Amino acid sequence: MNGSNAPSSSDRRQAELREFLRSRRARLSPSDVGLPDAGRRRTPGLRREEVAVLAGVGVSWYTWLEQGRDIKVSEDVLDAVGRTLRLDPVERAHLYRLAGLNPPQARSEPSLPASPELLRLLDAWAPRPGYIRDRHWNFVAVNDSARLVFGYGDIDHNCLISFFTNARYRVRHQHWDETAPAVAASFRADAARHPEDPEFDRIAAELAAVSPEFAELWDRHDVGEHTNAVKAVDHPEAGTLVFDATLLPLPQLPDHHLILHNPRPGTGTDARLEQLMRQRSLVVTHPG
Repeated sequence: MNGSNAPSSSDRRQAELREFLRSRRARLSPSDVGLPDAGRRRTPGLRREEVAVLAGVGVSWYTWLEQGRDIKVSEDVLDAVGRTLRLDPVERAHLYRLAGLNPPQARSEPSLPASPELLRLLDAWAPRPGYIRDRHWNFVAVNDSARLVFGYGDIDHNCLISFFTNARYRVRHQHWDETAPAVAASFRADAARHPEDPEFDRIAAELAAVSPEFAELWDRHDVGEHTNAVKAVDHPEAGTLVFDATLLPLPQLPDHHLILHNPRPGTGTDARLEQLMRQRSLVVTHPG
């Protein structure tokens, strides 16, 4: 195909918007939205006129929206159309993007307990360290390996706070000084994704009051992503342990992440980690 005849990105988006709205109309019947059923229809689903009336918009305007015309679109109107078509959150965000708007910010989700399946995954990941944190970096679940390797104790409830205030963790982290700016910048980036959520400011303010290092870094207003990292730990019993740390989103727990640490190849970490866990198991099995 000649490149000059290829559809533009705007044309493709308009075509997708047209087909998306048509398909959402087609899956609803009049009775689904409280309208009387007038018998069989030539095409399944709601008519454009019915969607327009239920959404409180003009019939011509809704027709132009489906046709992908260059019209002014507001969030309130898209929300009304989305409610009428019974769109779920993923479909609603898709509609926003197709209409040329940024999807609305997700509501603040509270910390949710990990499912039994996720807890079994953390246990199965041992002897490698792993944990789950919520949107505010609170620990939701931590496996025994992570507690043993990083020095997390009963008072450690938040990943960010522990990074800056847990003396055991800090002394073990080989590159704490180099890593700290990226950690603070990542937390600020997460806070920027949820400007309506005051909990980020509360955590940052309370941490800055007790950690001069964090206060200085927070005042820089740096932002950055922190999804992958190499983490080197000087463990008092096992020696140097080096991990590839990967942060994975959990779709079943909105705004929660699973952080897995995998021994870095060629560092001997795998063998030392297994020996450490065996020794600790013997101590627990035969105390004293």
